[in-house]
Amino acid sequence: MPTIFSKIIAGEIPCHKVWEDDAHFAFLDINPWVEGHTLVIPKAEHDYLFDMDDDSYTALHLAAKTVANLLKDKLGCARVCTTVIGYEVPHVHIHLLPTNQMSDFAKPGTFGMKEKPDLVALAKRITS
Repeated sequence: MPTIFSKIIAGEIPCHKVWEDDAHFAFLDINPWVEGHTLVIPKAEHDYLFDMDDDSYTALHLAAKTVANLLKDKLGCARVCTTVIGYEVPHVHIHLLPTNQMSDFAKPGTFGMKEKPDLVALAKRITS
């Protein structure tokens, strides 16, 4: 059965895409921890990051680096933090979190913005 992320890639579920190449897809998280919270995923379904073959693993991280640089440039943040949790969706994904200081990165268990940004406007800002 396809994952929710495979359905997003296929266009069956809408998203706010910010970047894509032949093998990867990046879109804004609908429940962001910080403004610009982006998920980078492989288009091929992989359930667990460390089960990926070396080439796919490396390519995913290079894709995440590309998207992190895009976020840093377009959002003007100091750093883009990253995390991989691996339980939320059975499809490997890297969380990219634009930040300006350590306190911007929420402590585990406190994730989520109180006021969500306008994802349409934010996606346009990143992709412009």
